[in-house]
Amino acid sequence: MILKAILLQEESNLIPVDQLGQKLLKKIGISWNKKYRKQHGPLRKFLELHSQLFLLSSDGSTVSLLKNCSLQAELSFQRNDPEVFKTLTSESPGLNDRTSCPHWFDINDSKVQPIQEKDIEQQFQGKESAYMLFYRKSQLQRPPEARANPRYRVPCHLLNEMDAANIELQRKRAEYDSTNNDFELHLHVGPHYHFFNGALHPVSQTESVWDLTFDKRKTLGDLRQSVFQLLDFWEGDMVLSIAKCLPAGLHVYQTLDGDDLTLCEMEIADEEDIFVWNGVEVGGIQIPTGSDCEPLLLNVLHLATRGEGEKCQQLTESPQVFPSNAEVGSVFTALAIPVGAIFLSSTECTNEGWTAIPQEDWRKTFREQGLTNGSLVLIQDSSNSNNSLLTKEGEWITTVNETNWIQVKNLCQSESEEEHVKIPATANTVVFDIRIKAIKELKLMKELAENSCLRPIDRDGKLLCPVPDNCTLKEAELRMGSSLGLCPGKAPTSSQLFLFFAVGSDIQPGTEMEIIVEETITVRDCLKIMLEKSGLPGDTWHLRKMDWCYEAGEPLCEEDATLKELMICSGDTLLLIEGQLPPPPSEMLRFQGFLKVPIWWYQPRGCTGPWRSHQDQTNGPPPPGGAWGATATQGAPGDTYAEASLCYLGDIEISEDATLAELKSQAMTLPSFSEFVIPSPTFLRAWTVESRRPSRLLRINQQQLREYKLGRRTEICLEPLQKEENLGPQDVLLRTQRRLPGERAYGPPVDLVWDTARGWTAGALQRQVADCCSLPVEKIEIAKYFPEKFEWLPVSSWSQQTSKRKKKKKQENLQGAPYYLKDGDTIGIKNLLFEDDGDFSTVRDDAGKEKQKQLALGRKKSQEALCGQSSSAVSGAESPGRPQRPEASLSIHVGSFR
Repeated sequence: MILKAILLQEESNLIPVDQLGQKLLKKIGISWNKKYRKQHGPLRKFLELHSQLFLLSSDGSTVSLLKNCSLQAELSFQRNDPEVFKTLTSESPGLNDRTSCPHWFDINDSKVQPIQEKDIEQQFQGKESAYMLFYRKSQLQRPPEARANPRYRVPCHLLNEMDAANIELQRKRAEYDSTNNDFELHLHVGPHYHFFNGALHPVSQTESVWDLTFDKRKTLGDLRQSVFQLLDFWEGDMVLSIAKCLPAGLHVYQTLDGDDLTLCEMEIADEEDIFVWNGVEVGGIQIPTGSDCEPLLLNVLHLATRGEGEKCQQLTESPQVFPSNAEVGSVFTALAIPVGAIFLSSTECTNEGWTAIPQEDWRKTFREQGLTNGSLVLIQDSSNSNNSLLTKEGEWITTVNETNWIQVKNLCQSESEEEHVKIPATANTVVFDIRIKAIKELKLMKELAENSCLRPIDRDGKLLCPVPDNCTLKEAELRMGSSLGLCPGKAPTSSQLFLFFAVGSDIQPGTEMEIIVEETITVRDCLKIMLEKSGLPGDTWHLRKMDWCYEAGEPLCEEDATLKELMICSGDTLLLIEGQLPPPPSEMLRFQGFLKVPIWWYQPRGCTGPWRSHQDQTNGPPPPGGAWGATATQGAPGDTYAEASLCYLGDIEISEDATLAELKSQAMTLPSFSEFVIPSPTFLRAWTVESRRPSRLLRINQQQLREYKLGRRTEICLEPLQKEENLGPQDVLLRTQRRLPGERAYGPPVDLVWDTARGWTAGALQRQVADCCSLPVEKIEIAKYFPEKFEWLPVSSWSQQTSKRKKKKKQENLQGAPYYLKDGDTIGIKNLLFEDDGDFSTVRDDAGKEKQKQLALGRKKSQEALCGQSSSAVSGAESPGRPQRPEASLSIHVGSFR
């Protein structure tokens, strides 16, 4: 009787079956499954059995009363159950009694507007409204004790919850204020500093600097009080000054005044250095303060005698600190030089770009001369005017007596009284003259003059490429004071190359070999010479040039090209690598930067639409591109298991710089694609293929293939769409299937696009699914399907505690364990109005699990049988044991980047 009463309240006596169950739950307070299912079965089945009263639609989605019995049922219902009928009709006074309230209002969040009674049915139907609430106007008179008392007659549990929420809000506000307003200050304690060389320097690094976290909204007086409490050993006056760490040391600037001003008003920045002192002196020395006397660290170049009793002088560089407001002429006093000349360098190089300072400008300050930290200053003593380092034009001169020299070491393995000598030289001295003079001073044989060369020695003691005899030191880029080794053998001519070579890519120090070849020799001939010199047989070798990481670089594929054409220079290192050469660049150019992608056609079985082929591909012959392959996919659980059909269409070659839309357009030009009717590439959805099933969704049409990082072996399948699709980066594509009431099966899959901009939470997904199904959130249950295990995992909210100490809860995220939700996953939907159990499995799932169990049992039995055979063979037979594989050495080479 209650079902007929509900149907009589409808204007057309027609209502969806889902809403009939909801109204029944609302009227009697209990669902059909809990009260009537055991006696009458499912609601849909009950309506089918009473076809003399109820009329179900062809698809079973709506139900109505038969016309010939609707009036009789209404009269009999009023006569038999007048109280129930009165209750039902009184619940909608606005619809049945027009005189009670002549106006209706549509309240949609903050928007309220009048609405006609006839528009109510059209206003709240479909997916626009998950539920509809009716409000009846009432008068509320509050007693006097409720005025200005927001807690009046509020339940205690709500008050406790509100107080806890307010406490948590205050705590969060305090944390926010602390994060935004606290900053770090570095306190430099004056008693732990001493002043020398024009700046302050710490006595002890551990006690001189204290870090203090302070609120910048507080005043300077509060900061001073906090410093007093921190430095409990302080006695006397305390002055706080802004300081700055400079290359010369710590320098004090302005003093902080105004205890009533906040640190924000005083513009004190984060990580500021504060010097704490008495404001007068440090260690008995009065400290200069301010930006005018800021110390400058200058690099001063001047001539100095190398040792006592030696006439040879060398150019030395020493750091000197001067106040920025000091006169430039004070540099003579600091170096104890009576008078001389001052030169400034405008570049980082010390041998050019020098400018002399006129004597009348010596009274100017360093700041006025534009000097900064690290500037180069050259001082020339007037007593050494004959040996001047600079000409009038500011260039290095070449006639310096006993000023510049080159050190030559004896590496000829000949007996000599001295191991090395220093040869005076200038920038324009020829290398041949230095070599001949070194042979004479080392008292070596005259024959070495025709069969020796000079080779630079680096910091690690390695001999570099020989220097040609006809070059000057400047042309050879050799600095004064460099070390050269006198070695046997002639230096290469201008048309020859001096090369290092080694075998293999694992280069050990000192294992390189040397060779001198003509620059016009080919790579093939150079390889033969290196193989002969190293004594390596065979012709399966090729050359590679060592890169800047001291590793094997690109191979020299053009064997007929000369070393000069390949830009091989003297001093380069070539590596002999065993193995054939890779294909030449001319053959690999066609594939460089291109992808060869196999294209598949993907379409769930049972789907219909404008993309269907002109003939039934499932039952007909295979298409020209290849045979159909049916594989189970994630989107088809249950008895109506929708299998994914993959049809091979062909391969395409496309640039990695091409977009996804261009790949779709090129795939549509394949001959096998002519079997399908697709309006445009926007009606295609692209997936990567793994294990014969769609894996990763390629969503952005204008994104380059290079950004997807597809790889050389990636396969792509194309899925047809009924309408254009433009998925955003936050959208997730899911396959939803509704469980059929009373059956262990699911309906056909429906695509659901879920916007995850508000979070990957279970509640957000449930609301999206409920909105798509036009059902209340609390009346549905969802689960994710794992096809590999034939299992369903219900999706529900959870909290995960990460640490017992912090007791912070990790926010739920369906991307992580245990769901690992991604594009293409299957989501099962169960209507709790018909089924309230937690079982999502189907008959096919049971069969799949049983099959997996049988396979696991079979593997276990086969392993046990093999173990038994091996044990019996070892104990009964005299067959020799299984030979062990020989041990192999493993070497790992790690390059040094120091």
